[in-house]
Amino acid sequence: MTDRIAFQGEPGAYSHEACRDARPDMEALPCHTFEEVIAAVRSGEARLAMLPVENTTYGRVADIHRLLPESGLRIVGEAFVRVHISLMALPGVTLPDLRKVRAHLVLLPQAASFLASYGIKGEAAADSAGAAAELARSGSRETGVLASDLAAETYGLEILARHIEDHAHNTTRFLIMGQEPDLTRRGDHGMMTTFIFQVRNIPAALYKAMGGFATNGVNMTKLESYMVDGSFTATQFYADIEGHPEDPAVRRALDELDYFTEKLEILGVYPRDPRRD
Repeated sequence: MTDRIAFQGEPGAYSHEACRDARPDMEALPCHTFEEVIAAVRSGEARLAMLPVENTTYGRVADIHRLLPESGLRIVGEAFVRVHISLMALPGVTLPDLRKVRAHLVLLPQAASFLASYGIKGEAAADSAGAAAELARSGSRETGVLASDLAAETYGLEILARHIEDHAHNTTRFLIMGQEPDLTRRGDHGMMTTFIFQVRNIPAALYKAMGGFATNGVNMTKLESYMVDGSFTATQFYADIEGHPEDPAVRRALDELDYFTEKLEILGVYPRDPRRD
């Protein structure tokens, strides 16, 4: 087992930044897709996976909730990355030289005010860090890139403006995943438990299933539903709660939930990140 942590994207991506911040002692391994990230851990090429699950600006990351239960991996931690957007270009290029900037489609609207103030056109790219790599190879002096400071450092670009995002709250939450769960840990800031479930086909099943968390004082921070196998009648729920399954209140709530479900699977028990606050 190599001491690597796999992420999706090019070197310099925000996922790479999450790896460096959360596991600075590990080598970051870039992968093309989320499936490749998961495969790297399952094969032993990497010890951990860093997977984004949600962003405060554009919501949950597509396909992740489908991939997590099928991955065979377990959540062992969470990490939060504040998405700071920097404008970068080749060395010696100035702001007036730029005619366009390239970035991932979801990043461009987040710096719309800054770009409009300088009359710079935005162009969508498949990946922001990848766009930085392409710029370094192309030599274009009329093109800039919106990406992380790490991308500029990685590809030898100069930062012309930092933190140009329109909203100061833009943060991405990542899950750190490995092959084996670890139920022995107790975080200094509490614990989180993530699970999926499918309710039984009886009236008010979801309402009744959730009742145990309310009556036992267990805080549920996330509850999302999505279809299973394209069926409108088979709905699966993804949930995050505060606490550990061995806590008496959590144990009682999960026991009550189990009574009303056809399927209940815990995906991970891990320390609560203090940046949640």
